[in-house]
Amino acid sequence: MIERVVQINDLSEPLGGASRLAVKAACGLAARGHAVTFIAGDGGDSAALRAAGVGIVALGQPRLLAGGRARGMVSGLWNRAAHAMVRDWIAVHDTPATAYHLHGWSQILSPAVFAALAPVRERLVVSAHDFFLACPNGAFASLRSGEPCPRTPLSAACLAAPCDRDGAAHKLWRAARHAVQRRAYRPGASPPVLAIHAGMGDRLVRGGVSRDAIRVLPNPVEPFAPARIAAERNRQVLFVGRLEASKGADLAAAAAFRAGAPLTVVGEGPLAAEVRRLHPQARLAGRCDPAEIRRLAADARLLVMPSRYPEPFGLVALEAAWSGLPVILAPTALLAPDLVAVGAGLAVDPRDTAAFAAAIRDLGRDDGAVRAMSEAAFGGTRTLGLTPFAWIARLEEILAGCVANARRSGPAAALR
Repeated sequence: MIERVVQINDLSEPLGGASRLAVKAACGLAARGHAVTFIAGDGGDSAALRAAGVGIVALGQPRLLAGGRARGMVSGLWNRAAHAMVRDWIAVHDTPATAYHLHGWSQILSPAVFAALAPVRERLVVSAHDFFLACPNGAFASLRSGEPCPRTPLSAACLAAPCDRDGAAHKLWRAARHAVQRRAYRPGASPPVLAIHAGMGDRLVRGGVSRDAIRVLPNPVEPFAPARIAAERNRQVLFVGRLEASKGADLAAAAAFRAGAPLTVVGEGPLAAEVRRLHPQARLAGRCDPAEIRRLAADARLLVMPSRYPEPFGLVALEAAWSGLPVILAPTALLAPDLVAVGAGLAVDPRDTAAFAAAIRDLGRDDGAVRAMSEAAFGGTRTLGLTPFAWIARLEEILAGCVANARRSGPAAALR
């Protein structure tokens, strides 16, 4: 039986995928009657957590570079304050039936969080929302070209590869941080790692994570619409995501404009002006709540997910597919083969503007093809994700299993 669940994440605000899931996990477990504490690197000012009755412990620090590059480089290697916060909370509040769930640490908490969690390692699970557990830049790809990386992390070939968008010095810093992380984390004897897609496994293992530690827990999916959107009647191309280079909003704008297709963009970020420049007629809706996204999705013909780097999951693709929207996504997205196999999507290199635009143009002209893809998406992709209820129940089961195993193993387990 679990007495308390401790969710740990850099951010308490559900801004990106990892933080959104961390908050969702905390609120969902609280709704199931568990006492929940959320340990955050930021200020902890989360209305969602407070409304759910979740206790918040906050470090009050900004993201890695927000406080200045020099300070960020030092604290990013080993955040002493984060280590002390987590260590002290455990010393005062831990019980044998408290479970711990670590989400993101690369922006504030740093590898120091693994050392602080060492005494409760046998009751810890770690979510792999990305590849930072195994790869210095978190992507297993070049952040310049987007090409997937076949190298072994921290090998000589890895260290020599010019994969960092900020240059060789920053690459060396990432490598140093990853070396520090390995010593604190000990991937070969890892606690359970919750991978959001089975395709993550080989990359995690290449980075030293024990294959026996990896569990697949697909993300919870809430479709944009409860019934199939009649995509074949619509014309809008829909993009939903942060307006930054990694998500490829600019690539979507360039391709949609070249295809002569109307574009609706949901999200905020530094590329907003560039998106407007590339597609002057695009509708930039900004950050929208679920009801507004539902309204915009009802007018969409298809969704594009043109990520520059491999997407371990790509939640927005399934939110669209479960609503009956065909999806055009990058072939490096781990969901791409799944969606293509059931006829719900097309895999197109988003950096190839001509090919990307051709795919948008072809679907814009063929109502029959779009209807077939829409029906395949709505009816054939349910096994690729979990409903929120099934996801939180599965997470609860995993955490309870860790507590039960720790009780059977005894206190020596944490020292192995």
